Amino acid sequence: MATFLIDLSPNDMQARLGDALAVYVDAMGYPRGTESQRAPMWLEHTRRVGWHAVAAVEVDSPADDQLGYQEELDTDTDTDAGDAPAPEQLAAAQLRGIAYGYRGAPDQWWQQQVQRGLRHCGLPYTEIDRLMSDYFELTELHIHPAAQGRGLGEALARRLLSDRVESRVLLSTPEMVGQPNRAWRLYRRLGFADIIRGYHFSGDPRAFAILGRALPL
Repeated sequence: MATFLIDLSPNDMQARLGDALAVYVDAMGYPRGTESQRAPMWLEHTRRVGWHAVAAVEVDSPADDQLGYQEELDTDTDTDAGDAPAPEQLAAAQLRGIAYGYRGAPDQWWQQQVQRGLRHCGLPYTEIDRLMSDYFELTELHIHPAAQGRGLGEALARRLLSDRVESRVLLSTPEMVGQPNRAWRLYRRLGFADIIRGYHFSGDPRAFAILGRALPL
């Protein structure tokens, strides 16, 4: 099998939504049925300003013995390399990772929640305005368990965040105290720093960390 990164349009996401949500559910360990609950939200996100998504897909490749993994990862649908699959083959290939995000805005629930947390922490309003006025929200980043530990998460994050016009990127991730967590190691490796720790979003009993860093990577 060979792994490739591809960009997804809103129409692509709609067509591959079931596959993307299956990766999400398996990666997060959620029960089956979660997909149908999350689908409307993921589709609504595709209509937000600055939305962008990337995916990691696997295809059968006769060149597996000739191409290195990194070279395959760097290949996308716009590459004319002789060994690269055709765009239609990549579009139908097995999806192993998904990442997307969009430009933050004041009318978004996530921004309102984070601003509430920042006020609760006593951060000055001028600093809150600075943090929340020009950022890209890395909303989802998930790798199927069978494909984890191969660098796909970092590859997806770097591709997703390349050429962004925002001054910073923000994200939220569950706190996993005392447990090995690839997501945390990835975000630290990419230079994400703490903004809020132990935060509880409305309606969610779990504790989350809000992390961020300046762009570009």
